[in-house]
Amino acid sequence: MRRYAALASVLVVAGCMTGPSLETRGRVTAPPGDSRHLTVGSAGFTESDLLAHMYALLLNRAGYTTSLITVANRELYEPALESGQIDVIPEYAATFADWLQARSHGAGAAPVGSPDLAATMRALRRLAEPRGLTVLDPGRAVDRNAFAVTRAYARDHHLRTLSDLGRSGLKVRLAAGDECVRRPYCAPGLRKVYGIDVTGVDPKGVGTTQAKRAVQDGRDQMVLTTTTDATLDAFGLVLLADDRHLQNADYVVPVVNRARAGGVRVTEALGALNSVLTTEDLTSLNQRVDSWRRLPQDVARAYLEDKGLLK
Repeated sequence: MRRYAALASVLVVAGCMTGPSLETRGRVTAPPGDSRHLTVGSAGFTESDLLAHMYALLLNRAGYTTSLITVANRELYEPALESGQIDVIPEYAATFADWLQARSHGAGAAPVGSPDLAATMRALRRLAEPRGLTVLDPGRAVDRNAFAVTRAYARDHHLRTLSDLGRSGLKVRLAAGDECVRRPYCAPGLRKVYGIDVTGVDPKGVGTTQAKRAVQDGRDQMVLTTTTDATLDAFGLVLLADDRHLQNADYVVPVVNRARAGGVRVTEALGALNSVLTTEDLTSLNQRVDSWRRLPQDVARAYLEDKGLLK
């Protein structure tokens, strides 16, 4: 029977890690393990919850017992993953690669994530391996930064791609997080790669309701969101295609503690999602939770059953 860890377990995870850090213990060389009970982690937002529930269900089917735990802060859950207090967690390839790069080499280290999935995965695995982590293969689902305009704006100006927007010469005020001003994949990249005339950044956050309403009402012309945002239709918004590949390869990847969950059976169980779960599927699943108010565990189970991965 699956046991669900309470949200308060975040404090337990933070407080009971007693193993030495990577810096003091050196390279982790434990062989792949196969613990019978596995703890699956979630980062606490809808998509991560859905993926964690799918991972747990697939592992249950493969004969494991599982617990679920929510740890919303990567600064907490990644060390817990290293120590074996979390065994499996869904991550995003380029973002996690850059995070590990900064943790290993300092905040000023050059990013290693890129739009090239193969190069990103090589860098990510190189950084994860000495920490006792194994990064499993990515599937088809990707959740990366994306930019949306109103359907009417796209129609009136014949926009389908970010290149179209650049060629249009339109002045664009962008609703986004305040870090967008300096991030190479946000305002600077839109100017450099696409030639978009970004006149300013309206600091309303990434994909927030406030940011989307600012675009819907015409106060801003474009919003920074993500490729699996399930609420765009409700605001009359559409994504513009990143046709010159400004954004990094943030494909969904399971990351496991090698000593406890690095065996073939875990790899095969979680790999069942790779040929099935798409970006469009993930968007639809997010919508069922965020807009239809269904429980993530129910949505996850129904999806896996529909795809023939659960009976």
